[in-house]
Amino acid sequence: MQNRETWSSRAGFIMAAVGSAIGLGNIWRFPYMAYENGGGAFLIPYLIAMVTAGIPFMIMEFGLGHKFRGSAPRIFSSISRRWEWLGWLQVLVAFVIATYYVVVIAWAMCYFVFSFSQAWGASPADFFFKDYLHLTGSPLELGSINMPVLGASVLAWGVTFMAVFSGVRGGIERLNKVFMPLLFVMVLVFIGRGVMLPGAAEGLQWLFRPDFSAILDHQVWADAYGQIFYSLSVGFAIMLAYSSYLPKKSDVNNNATMTVFINCGFSMLGGLMVFSVLGYMAAQKGVAVSEVVSSGVGLAFITLPTAINLMPMPVFFGALFFLALTVAGLSSQVSITEAVVSTIVDKLDMTRKGASVVVCVLGFLISAVFTTGGGLLLLDIVDHFINNFGVLCCGLLEIVMISWFCKLGDLQEHVNSVSEFRVGTLWQVCLRFIAPIMMTYMVIMNFYTDLTKNYGDYSDTAIMAFGWAVLGVSLVLAFVLPSKEMAFAGYSGSNRNFLRRG
Repeated sequence: MQNRETWSSRAGFIMAAVGSAIGLGNIWRFPYMAYENGGGAFLIPYLIAMVTAGIPFMIMEFGLGHKFRGSAPRIFSSISRRWEWLGWLQVLVAFVIATYYVVVIAWAMCYFVFSFSQAWGASPADFFFKDYLHLTGSPLELGSINMPVLGASVLAWGVTFMAVFSGVRGGIERLNKVFMPLLFVMVLVFIGRGVMLPGAAEGLQWLFRPDFSAILDHQVWADAYGQIFYSLSVGFAIMLAYSSYLPKKSDVNNNATMTVFINCGFSMLGGLMVFSVLGYMAAQKGVAVSEVVSSGVGLAFITLPTAINLMPMPVFFGALFFLALTVAGLSSQVSITEAVVSTIVDKLDMTRKGASVVVCVLGFLISAVFTTGGGLLLLDIVDHFINNFGVLCCGLLEIVMISWFCKLGDLQEHVNSVSEFRVGTLWQVCLRFIAPIMMTYMVIMNFYTDLTKNYGDYSDTAIMAFGWAVLGVSLVLAFVLPSKEMAFAGYSGSNRNFLRRG
């Protein structure tokens, strides 16, 4: 068994963890969610969700990684051999995300280049779908590989490979020490100029105008908890892997709390950045802000390029925005890939360099499918099923298993023994009741919605079956991989002292 590497400093770990949590969703998902769910009033359920679910869950994952010092499958296998499959399911979900997430980063890289000439022209929607992606009419119609997207994907995988290949200190920590300060500076510069644009105040008013009646809507609370779960990288192997590299004397509770606060703070900065520009765009077009708001990739690659066309210094704004998007994406991509690499190292006792080659090459080969003409449509379907069911179910299973079938008090004692502030009964209540109840509600509603009507405009049964098949194959593999013949190096059986039942 190889000696486990550790982070060189607390700051290095925090920046890596924050780099994982901060991704594309902070920039395009949070602002839209806040706008749709009561504006400033949404911050109330959002902050409550952060305190009652985000921080407790993050402390739990940091504590597990620090205590058992391994990747997700190794941690669950150390607790009970019967639970190893859950770790593998989390890793497989992470790997699937890595294969398509990298393509979105590739789009941002290409748009960074396009921003110098405003290549998207007067109609960014037509440029994005037709001229750039050459989008086909169906995900069943792949078309040809888009070479610019494939080339940018190679570059994104190359950066990811160099980071995980070079190790925790030499690669991941060093990269995030550059990327995270750079990202914050770029966003602050963008905000500093954006809020001074005519109409920016109106845009921010639309974002933060409180509609307190929304607080009485249960769906708003579900969306607030959903945003917390989706944005923190908890529940699918990443934070377990990262925290396993913490030195033995590490302040687990403070590290977890700081990571959550910084991530949520950045989401609010993302809201300021996006809605100041949308307010300016609405003012220039003489329409209401509500008429220019969009979510997801449409916001990043259609709406904002349209706004950038209208702005003073469009080259500066365009390059800054898409470089920030690229940096945010790459930092998350590295963390997702590391969760998979660390598992291969643990399971097969393979060298980090060998595991990095295997994961990145295989990941690139699969991601090539998403660079085709039908790639965006395939990506949309896989992302929907993986996020709404894969990530959410993995997190729910983990939190239920640890809080109900393990001695949560032992984990509480462990994290408190190395931390400046202590967690108590309220922490256990949040993990046993509040977080699982909210996550169960979201899973049930997601299943109900998808079973009563197909997602989006995809009406073909074969198309929807593809999404369910990705989840099904991942689940089957999760049960197949924990074989006795491939037991973890140094595996010593179940940690029955940590289990409630033997």
